[in-house]
Amino acid sequence: MILAALIVALFASIFAGTKWSDASTTPGLALDLEGGTQIILTPIASEGQVTDETIQQAINVIRQRVDSSGVTEAEITSQGKNIVVGLPGTPSDETLDLVRKSAQMRFRPVLTYGAPTPVASETPAEEPTEPTAPVTPTSPSDLAQITPEIQAQFDALDCTDPKNLTGGTGDDADAPLVTCADDGTVKYILGPVEIEGTEISNASSGLGTTAQGVSTGQWVVNIEFNAEGTKAFRDTTTRLVALPAPQNAFAMVLDGLVISAPTANVAIQDGKAEISGNFTRESAALLANQLNFGSLPLTFEVQSEQQISATLGSEQLEKGLIAGAIGLLLVVIYSLFQYRALGLVTVASLGIAAVLTFGVILLLSWTIGYRLSLPGVAGIIVAIGITADSFIVYFERIRDELRDGRTLNSAVEKGWDRARRTILASDAVNFLAAVVLYFLAVGGVRGFAFTLGLTTLIDLIVVFMFTHPVMQLLARTKFFANGHPASGLDPRRLGASARYAGRGRVARQGAEGTQDAPVSDTSSDEPFGSPTREKVGASVGTATAGEGTRQTIAERRAAARRAAESGSTTTDSSTEGDKNEENL
Repeated sequence: MILAALIVALFASIFAGTKWSDASTTPGLALDLEGGTQIILTPIASEGQVTDETIQQAINVIRQRVDSSGVTEAEITSQGKNIVVGLPGTPSDETLDLVRKSAQMRFRPVLTYGAPTPVASETPAEEPTEPTAPVTPTSPSDLAQITPEIQAQFDALDCTDPKNLTGGTGDDADAPLVTCADDGTVKYILGPVEIEGTEISNASSGLGTTAQGVSTGQWVVNIEFNAEGTKAFRDTTTRLVALPAPQNAFAMVLDGLVISAPTANVAIQDGKAEISGNFTRESAALLANQLNFGSLPLTFEVQSEQQISATLGSEQLEKGLIAGAIGLLLVVIYSLFQYRALGLVTVASLGIAAVLTFGVILLLSWTIGYRLSLPGVAGIIVAIGITADSFIVYFERIRDELRDGRTLNSAVEKGWDRARRTILASDAVNFLAAVVLYFLAVGGVRGFAFTLGLTTLIDLIVVFMFTHPVMQLLARTKFFANGHPASGLDPRRLGASARYAGRGRVARQGAEGTQDAPVSDTSSDEPFGSPTREKVGASVGTATAGEGTRQTIAERRAAARRAAESGSTTTDSSTEGDKNEENL
């Protein structure tokens, strides 16, 4: 019932999304399956040469722009000195502009900052007024630049919205700027530009040192300016150190977003500054690379912009779906051949898993813009085997218990206890492998890892919430409980051993139900698989009154032990017989 409610809620939300939002009943497809737009950019440096490092930094800037705009599964790579950007589907003009624009590094003074979320106004809305006349600041740090319009823009800005973290927006060097930190944790009002990134001659990261040259053990970033930048930075830091917080800080703005906003503690006279803080080795190296990118700004020349088809991807998808259908058919045939009617549980479980997977992908496509790629389809196909493997482990555990002489109800519960641990361990390893692959891989391999991890979680949901409850219900039906030959759970076909039924008799299960037979019946296998029987005398004791059979002490003890394990109980008369024999 819980699983059914989950599926109904999943598809009901998607259906509602198609009516009142932009949800769809088909999943979004990636570039290799749907096609899209391909743009080839050639970076051009105003000074010096274009290096591999600057190209990589440019790719990082473009990727942040594209990802923040809501486009997923974009392919951004370098080919020689060119940057190739592939956007799936039909991207908007705004998204294309984000790709074409070049990035700029600039230094601005901080006027104020605040929490990233919008600020609710506590005063009633006033009638619109004429725009405030432009303010002529006495310095770049003059707070008079925060006009009512600028303050209203700052209050309304939501830096938790990915759309406000795309960068590449208008950046007037002579006007204040309202913007966000690149990670969306803070929003700022910044003064006019004081230093351009082109005035940075070098930036590097390393461990900080004291005046005596002793390492502090903390990672820092070192900046060195050229002659013009040295003069501008000296004037800026001289002014900032005399101001209170937060006006004593300057922001490093890359592509319209603040990447760092350190405080000026002293006036820097020689143009060599050290930025310290809670840096790690990676974060310090990243900031240094960003500053170096600002020292060699790139403009992008669009070499070509064209629509690309998904012909190759469609052909591969068709072949992949055929391979998946063949694999699924083979799994069904094997299940029905090996497990007979029980194989229908496998088929139903695979069907439930397919429905859940399709629904979750639709939901992700709607809510986070997920797009299904060809490697992602491969991950779903591989999951067929992983899901079927869980059912096989469970069914084989049940059959093992039936071979030991248990009833089907007991075999289902005992088999589940044993299979559950194996299934959890197996799926945990698969999920861990998918997580590691997702974070270490790039490109389409991440799509494979994502769907592999997703279908592994769905496998656990199906096994725990569908397969096991269905087996509990089937164990109560005569067809399966009596071990019909077509059920796949016939104890005789499985080579089940006899089960002690008390009063000197054993029970054998078959298609006709449970049958009793004297323990001296030697037409079947040795009870409980015991290869020998311990004899005491020629014949010791007698069976229960009315039974013309003999039974040894070892047989009675083994039978009683087996009966206790399987839930059967011995009668008082048989117990009394054991006591009599032990007293001989």
